[in-house]
Amino acid sequence: MSVSGTPEVRGLHLHLDCASGIAGDMTLAALIDLGVPESVIGDALDAIGVGRARLSVRRVVKRGFAAVDVQVETRQPLASGKLADAFQHHGHLESGHGHGHGHEHGPGGGHHHWSQIRRHLEGGLSGEVRRRALDMFERVARAEARIHGTTVEDVAFHEVGAIDSIVDIVGTAAALAWLGPPSVTCSEVAMGQGTLTCAHGVLPVPAPAALEILREARGVMASGGLAMELTTPTGAAILAHAVTTWSGPLTGTPVAVGWGAGDFELPDRANVLRVTAIAPRAGAADELWRLEANIDDMSPELAGHVIERALAAGAVDAWWTPITMKKGRPALLFGALCPAAVRDTVVEMLLRETTTIGVRFDRVERTMLVRETVTVETEYGPIAIKVARGADGAVWNAAPEHDACAAAAVNRGVALKEVFAAAVAAWRRRP
Repeated sequence: MSVSGTPEVRGLHLHLDCASGIAGDMTLAALIDLGVPESVIGDALDAIGVGRARLSVRRVVKRGFAAVDVQVETRQPLASGKLADAFQHHGHLESGHGHGHGHEHGPGGGHHHWSQIRRHLEGGLSGEVRRRALDMFERVARAEARIHGTTVEDVAFHEVGAIDSIVDIVGTAAALAWLGPPSVTCSEVAMGQGTLTCAHGVLPVPAPAALEILREARGVMASGGLAMELTTPTGAAILAHAVTTWSGPLTGTPVAVGWGAGDFELPDRANVLRVTAIAPRAGAADELWRLEANIDDMSPELAGHVIERALAAGAVDAWWTPITMKKGRPALLFGALCPAAVRDTVVEMLLRETTTIGVRFDRVERTMLVRETVTVETEYGPIAIKVARGADGAVWNAAPEHDACAAAAVNRGVALKEVFAAAVAAWRRRP
């Protein structure tokens, strides 16, 4: 629990139920309903020049289920600079379509190349938010490039180039970065069936880009039984990015539930996405794969990038260790832990991004303490504390979150160690 008595959802496992499919706006709405502050998303939107005022959040009822609905205003002009330049002289923004989840396949609208969007996202975002947002966009770019026979750099986004989808992806990236889930599960996602109409004409459902994204991520699909698009390319990219294991929910205690509403009414079910935050059972063991590769001929400048790519591919941890190989050659040992569902994806990333010609792997088990994040008030502002508890509920470890302390230190012009000390002191004074 947080110090205010409301459920603390940071640092917990997330499970997504996609019986009605998934779209970017549904995901963002569900995460807000779960407990992500709107200000977290607003800060990210301000950082790229889109502006938090563009996002409208309200509560609705879908076939008897209370949910959060988000809408994006696309008619307002962009703030000067940053992303605004990427949208100048590229036509009108894209309109919505007649399927279940929003605004990704309009037949008209401007074309916005991935290279332009990426440059502005890199300039406006930082840290974990930037990593997550770029990974989601890159998944769609790779899918579009394969489908249309072009390069990733030259992909023109008909489906995610519009402002509403940029808001969905950047907002979801900010929400996930704030939540910091150690793992995410989803058993399957309803895709829909039939056809849809987009800039390329009439296409089959699942949408080609959504299908390609889930194929690459080895996602698990279901029909959903409705003759309409239930999962959009943006929704598929979010799943491909976030899901670490395609399975049922983790055994543990449900702490909070978020419901996100889709735009249209479905004939046989509530058009909602459900996200559940779950605290794992203390001492429970889970099985992972350990990946390793010895590398003696790669520039160390690439090492940080490889770790970022491993985490983006679904690894739960990744690291480099200095080693000495035969003939006394200094080298680096890459190591990573990942769920079975993403093992091959992480292996492929390592073979592509490094100079190694082979990767070894074996099964390992780990036992984890129950973790939660508690926010404490300090003289430098609110600071998140990661708390680990034993099976009896007793606190075995509590440590301030480094990124929160670093941001506060920069904002207040003090040493990082001073913020750490203040956070620890505030934790010890808690009720």
